[in-house]
Amino acid sequence: MGPAGEDAAGYGALRRRMVEEQIAARGVRDPRVLQAMADVPRHLFMDEAQRGRAYEDWPLPIGHGQTISQPYMVAVMTEYLELCGEERVLEVGTGSGYQAAVLGRLAREVFTVERIAPLAETAAARLGDLGYANVRVLVGNGARGLPEHAPFDRVLVTAACPILPAALVAQLAEGGIIVAPVGEAWSGQTLRVGRKAAGRLATQDVLGCIFVPLIGAEDRAA
Repeated sequence: MGPAGEDAAGYGALRRRMVEEQIAARGVRDPRVLQAMADVPRHLFMDEAQRGRAYEDWPLPIGHGQTISQPYMVAVMTEYLELCGEERVLEVGTGSGYQAAVLGRLAREVFTVERIAPLAETAAARLGDLGYANVRVLVGNGARGLPEHAPFDRVLVTAACPILPAALVAQLAEGGIIVAPVGEAWSGQTLRVGRKAAGRLATQDVLGCIFVPLIGAEDRAA
């Protein structure tokens, strides 16, 4: 849908209000993140039946037991990555492709991995149609990362793991940042930010959250 179609449907205005009332008003300050959230058409990353709710601050189902994250959480996680524009980013859990699109606006190159092939295929088609040439979608076990493409300057995990998977930490470049929800499935999770320096990861828990579990992480945590 082009700008004229967006104006007719009111999506542009809804997105601007989303950024002002749900994201900036709750503390997200990075102007590049706010602009990306204002630019990326979230409604195009979900089925037509859901589009009327696209700019509400809720996660919504996308099929296969997965969800598209609430806009505020997408913005917060993205801000904690501290993207400047030259980074290579690994996203674990493509889902609808919406978070990858936001990352694609802010980083040089994005690799996103999804274990559910139909979701990956749909996300890749959407991202391609919308012109995100710097985002590459792959099918695989995200808990293993993508060692063949490592190292990554940033790693973003969009599903909860018991603790940070060792493979993802190993694939994080020196000076890099990893952001992931950590904790038990469906409860008691916290968003964890890790920074790698001198080969070691220093972490900080920044806020509570609830994400679907990262399948395959249980036996690959460290």
